[in-house]
Amino acid sequence: MTAEKAVSFSHSEHRYLRTPRLNAKEPEAIRNELAAYFNANFERYESLFDNLKSEEGYYQKSIPLRHPLIFYFGHTATFFVNKLLLAGLLTQRINPRFESMFAVGVDEMSWDDLNDDHYDWPSVAEVKAYRQQVKKVVNQLIQKAPLQLPINWDNPWWAIMMGIEHEQIHLETSSVLIRQQQLQWVQPHSAWPACDISGAAPENTVLPVDAGQVKLGKSFDDEYYGWDNEYGQHQAEVPAFQSAKYLVSNHEFLAFVEAGGYQKSQYWQQEGLQWREFTQAEYPTFWLKTDQGWQLRLMAEVVPMRWDWPAEVNYHEAKAFCAWKSEQTGETVRLPTEDEWYRLVDVAGIEELDENAAPANIHLDHFASSCPVNHFAQGDFYDVRGNVWQWTETPIYPFDGSQVHRLYDDFTTPTYDGKHNLIKGGSWISCGNESRLSSRYAFRRHFFQHAGFRYVVSDAPVVNLDSNYETDKMLSEYAEFHYGESYFDVPNFQKAIARMAIEKMGDKPARHALDLGCAVGRASFELARHFDRVTGVDFSARLINLG
Repeated sequence: MTAEKAVSFSHSEHRYLRTPRLNAKEPEAIRNELAAYFNANFERYESLFDNLKSEEGYYQKSIPLRHPLIFYFGHTATFFVNKLLLAGLLTQRINPRFESMFAVGVDEMSWDDLNDDHYDWPSVAEVKAYRQQVKKVVNQLIQKAPLQLPINWDNPWWAIMMGIEHEQIHLETSSVLIRQQQLQWVQPHSAWPACDISGAAPENTVLPVDAGQVKLGKSFDDEYYGWDNEYGQHQAEVPAFQSAKYLVSNHEFLAFVEAGGYQKSQYWQQEGLQWREFTQAEYPTFWLKTDQGWQLRLMAEVVPMRWDWPAEVNYHEAKAFCAWKSEQTGETVRLPTEDEWYRLVDVAGIEELDENAAPANIHLDHFASSCPVNHFAQGDFYDVRGNVWQWTETPIYPFDGSQVHRLYDDFTTPTYDGKHNLIKGGSWISCGNESRLSSRYAFRRHFFQHAGFRYVVSDAPVVNLDSNYETDKMLSEYAEFHYGESYFDVPNFQKAIARMAIEKMGDKPARHALDLGCAVGRASFELARHFDRVTGVDFSARLINLG
C-alpha cells in the first residue's frame, strides 16, 4: 500500500483499517491482519508530513513548548524499537543515537515552561531511511516471530500493537502541531482534503437525558487493545440532566467573545485566568482576525470563518463560556462529566465502529478537518462522537482494579495528578484505539487538541474521584523525607540506610549498587558517593523525575 493510497478519501466507504480483534484462532490470519494494520498506519503517518512545504518546516518549532516536527517524525519509529526490545522481540538496536534522541518528548507541563534545549537533529532523509529500517524489521517480526494466541496484556506481541496505537496518537497530535506551524512552512495536500461544507450555524438547544447507570472499564481478557487506564471497573448512577443538542459552534462561541468574555475575570477559574493573562488571548487560538473579517486556520490553510463548525478551544475557554452562559440563562451550565458523556452515548444509541463508513466525522472516514455541527445526527443529538474531542469536567483517575503495564509504566500514571482532564468522543483524525468508546485520553487544561465542547445543564454536583498516588502533597512530603535533615524528629532515614549499606560492604569492591524503590532518590545519590555505578528503580516515573 502506498502512502497515496493509504490516505485517499471517500464518503462512500471507510478508508482505514480499524484496530483489530486480538483473539483470532489462526496465527497466519492475525499475522496478515497485523501486517496490513501496521503498514497502513506507518505509511499514513509519513503521508501526514507531506503537508509541510519544505524541509525547513520540520525544524522550525510550531510552538515553543514542544520539539520541532522532525522529532515526532522519528519518535514513533524509535518507540517501536524501544518497546520491542523491552518485550524481548528484538535483541539489538537499529540506531542507538536515534533511539536515544527521539525517545522522550516534551510534556507540556505549563504554558510558560519553555524548552530551549538544542538538539543536533539529523536530516529528513536520514530519518526517512531510519523509518524504513524500522518498518522492515517490524514486518519481519510480524511474519516470523514466535506467536502464541491470543495476543493479550502479557503477550510480547502486545508491544507491536502498542507501537501501532502509539503512532495513531501521534498522527493526531502531530496534525495539531502542523496546524500550529507558521503558514509559510505548510501546504494543503490532495490526500488530506478539508471539508468544504459550511452554512448558517444551527440554533443550539438543550435536550433531556434521563437518569441511568453507567458501567465502565475493560477486563484484561478483552479482545481489543487498550491503554492501561481503560482497564478495571467503575460504575455510577447518573442523575437526569439536559445536554446541548450540538457541539458549541464558532457562531455560538462568537457571542461570548463579543460580550467581552476573554476580558471579564469573573468567568475564569484561577488557573484559567493565569493562562489567559500569560497568553493575552482574546479569542480562540485557531481564529484569525483580519481586514477581511474572521478567518479560520485549518491544518494547512486559512479559510473564511466556518461559523457552523465546532469552536476549538482548551478547557479554560470552555469553562469560561459555561460560566458566561450560566449568567445569561440563570441555569447551572457546565461541561459534562465522563459518566454523563457515557449516558449520552447510551441514549444516542452509539455503537463501536464497524467496517462501514463511520456515521460520524471520525477515523478519517470523511474529512481531514472538522465539519458542520449539524452534519452527523446520532439519535436526537449530533456529534456525541466525532468531529472534535469534547472536554469534560473529569480529571483522569484509575478505575478500581486497574494496573500499570510493564512496557509503558509512565503512559498514564503521570496524569493522575488532578491536572489532566478527560476528553471524549474523538475527532476527525482519531483512528484505531482513539475511536473506540472505551478510550480514555486526558490532557492538561491549557492544551490545544482538535477539541471543543458541548455543555450540559444540571444542578447535580460534580464528584471527581481522586487518584491518591503521586499528589502534589505526597511529592512534597517525599522531597522533605528524602532531602530534609530530619522527618518527624527522626534523622534522615535515606542517608542513614545508605551509610549502613556502605559500611556492610567493608573492603569489598564497590562496583554497582541497586536501589529498589528509590522514590526521589536520596539513597541513590548517597550510594553514588561510594559505588562506581548506582541504578535507582521505582514504580513511579513522577517520583524519579522529581529526584
